[in-house]
Amino acid sequence: MRQFIKRALRKLNKLTKEQVHELLVNSAVEIDRLETVLDSLTEGILVCDKKHGLIMANKCAKRFLPISCDDPGPIWTLVHDMKVSVFLETTLQSGDHIEDREFDVENMDKERLLSLSIFPFVQEGRVSGSLIRIEDITEKRKKEAQLRRMESLASLTTLAAGVAHEIKNPLGSLSIHVQLIQKALTTHKEEFAEHFFLFDKYLGVVNEEIDRLNRIVVDFLFAVRPMNMEPREAQLNDLIKELADFVFFELQENRIECVLDLEEIPLIQFDERYMKQVLLNLIKNAIAATPKGGTLSIKTRAHDAEVLLSITDTGIGISEENISKIFEPYWTTKATGSGLGLTLVYKIIKEHQGEIAVKSKEGEGASFIISLPIPQKDRHLLGYDDNS
Repeated sequence: MRQFIKRALRKLNKLTKEQVHELLVNSAVEIDRLETVLDSLTEGILVCDKKHGLIMANKCAKRFLPISCDDPGPIWTLVHDMKVSVFLETTLQSGDHIEDREFDVENMDKERLLSLSIFPFVQEGRVSGSLIRIEDITEKRKKEAQLRRMESLASLTTLAAGVAHEIKNPLGSLSIHVQLIQKALTTHKEEFAEHFFLFDKYLGVVNEEIDRLNRIVVDFLFAVRPMNMEPREAQLNDLIKELADFVFFELQENRIECVLDLEEIPLIQFDERYMKQVLLNLIKNAIAATPKGGTLSIKTRAHDAEVLLSITDTGIGISEENISKIFEPYWTTKATGSGLGLTLVYKIIKEHQGEIAVKSKEGEGASFIISLPIPQKDRHLLGYDDNS
């Protein structure tokens, strides 16, 4: 069709009025078809001229990357995100060919991970501008991270040897201190009262090692054994209020203010025992991450077919390099941690058919966002139409 239009344009002065009209109609149909194809793509496409002015943007490009299409000027002046704007300016002015450069972009209060590629726009064998391809890889990266976590959870059973090694050291310490107690008892039978502090010291070490051993074993067994889930329909807000009261004095001692922002949400299915474990683990982590005091905010919302629960602290935050590792087994920044706390949280949420994500910047606190499905019958009630 395009070749036909080109040939017709070369003979334009010889065409009748009806033929010109037909040519315009065919051209409009061709343009509309091409625009429809571009708007149907799941990738964003931006086309720029030689001076880097925006010629065309399809629907996905406008949705992924907020731009001011009606403003004049180079493409980088139309892009609202500073990081992307600088990248476009540097790359386009240097004439470089870049593929799959990733950027975190905030759009309509949602953070998305975009992959940008810049190619020369070739028309009739000559470079006449630039083609910018934008791909939203947020879900792709989430699935990759989830796959890694599931593989890590599956491999927990093969880590029994590592756990056995962790158990061996406390047992060795226990054995030594028990021997010391026995020796002291034998040597100082008549002077027991005078050496009470000695026995007390040894017994204190024994108790500490027993506690550490118990935590390691319990966490490991909890992580590898199948969960006997008994979900019941209940109000998540009630459980949150109960736990907020339970940890009130601990938060107060650590100079942390607890702020509840609980909207009215529908009943959902969850196992109260395991959900308590999730909330307590996240609250304990928030306390540990806020050593100088601060605020712990717990918020619930109903959104579409999900209940969203967020637990946010104003603590030390998580570095960019660590944020992708926090749900992996045995990864921890704590000197005495088992590295299984957040792994268990992740496993419990997955058992509830939910999702968990974390948003954090080092020095600016952290926010854990949990989404749990609303039961099918509640979704039907929300979508009910009296006129149907």
